Amino acid sequence: MKTTAEVVIIGGGISGAATAYYLAKKGVKDVVLIEKEYISSGATGRCGAGIRQQWGTEMNCIISKHSCEMFEQAQEELEYEYDIEFKQGGYLLLASTEKEEEQFKKNIKLQNSLGIDSKLLTLDEAKEIVPFLNTDGLVCCAFHQKDGHLNPFHTTQAYVNAAKRLGVDVNTFTEVTDISVENGKIVGVKTNKGDISTNIVVNAAGGWAQKIGQMAGVDLPLYSERHQILVSEPIDEILKPMVMSFSLNLYCQQVPHGGIIMGRGDETEPRDLRVTSSWQFLDEMAKTVTHILPPLKNIRVLRQWAGLYNMSPDRQPIYGPVDEVEGFYVAAGFSGHGFMFGPSTGVIMSEYILGEEMSLPVDALTLNRFKEGKLIFEPSVV
Repeated sequence: MKTTAEVVIIGGGISGAATAYYLAKKGVKDVVLIEKEYISSGATGRCGAGIRQQWGTEMNCIISKHSCEMFEQAQEELEYEYDIEFKQGGYLLLASTEKEEEQFKKNIKLQNSLGIDSKLLTLDEAKEIVPFLNTDGLVCCAFHQKDGHLNPFHTTQAYVNAAKRLGVDVNTFTEVTDISVENGKIVGVKTNKGDISTNIVVNAAGGWAQKIGQMAGVDLPLYSERHQILVSEPIDEILKPMVMSFSLNLYCQQVPHGGIIMGRGDETEPRDLRVTSSWQFLDEMAKTVTHILPPLKNIRVLRQWAGLYNMSPDRQPIYGPVDEVEGFYVAAGFSGHGFMFGPSTGVIMSEYILGEEMSLPVDALTLNRFKEGKLIFEPSVV
């Protein structure tokens, strides 16, 4: 491990890996990436890995569109020897109320104005895409073909490998134990394998971002909650798009190896770092998904697992520097959307660190918004 660095990035998920890559690509030669376990061991490797551009705020539409375009080029740009498995089967969003239908119409008008070719579908049109969709209780659907799904392990590893080729020092199974701050400035990072002198630290620690912030003397308004997922046995392809409903609380997609991944939120989850699985989730998930997609009642569950959603008060990420501690930067609080924002996050953080003009509209996503009471609420989240 190096003992000095220009930038130390804490977190080996998509956010940390992409930030390391774009910094190195822009010529920063002395970057250290630290991960307490293996690459993608946290939220990245435990997520549903969906990629969508159908959002209800201009900012999120632009960030996600930018990320999707970068994912489309990632296989070639990152020169990855394996397949990142980008499947653009679309997202089929289900509306179950008239209020949701009106929100879909507003969202699509916004999305179309930004170059996102989403469209409103009748229920008959939706059944042309998913013939076995149970439309009882539904009002309409929204669809965008370029949304999709990637393999989070391969995608993150592709960024890590490319960053290594550019000189980034990647340290796995290395735990940060403290962050040294003197006179309000970052001066170093302490780990279980030695100390690193540095003036810049990036907190991309996902579920542990609040803890890392505390090490630097910063109280980030974040908490982490368990989010559970399951995957079925592999079957022949029956589902091309991701099927998602905000009001009915589910997402479901079939991945390239044939398994069907599905998940749902639970507002009663305790705010801690547990990643255990529960029978209650399995029961509720089965009821929800078999109502919407009846043929899935005949498939067998292969396994279930859990990861951490790192939640912010407005369910939007925190990007950029922290005023209280010079040299401390945050990329956290993604509230379940960190993987799909990954490439954009890397670009955004590299621009903040290097003092470049921001290429994406994220000025409103700094930590200061919470002090100023300028929270930003996205209407389209599970």
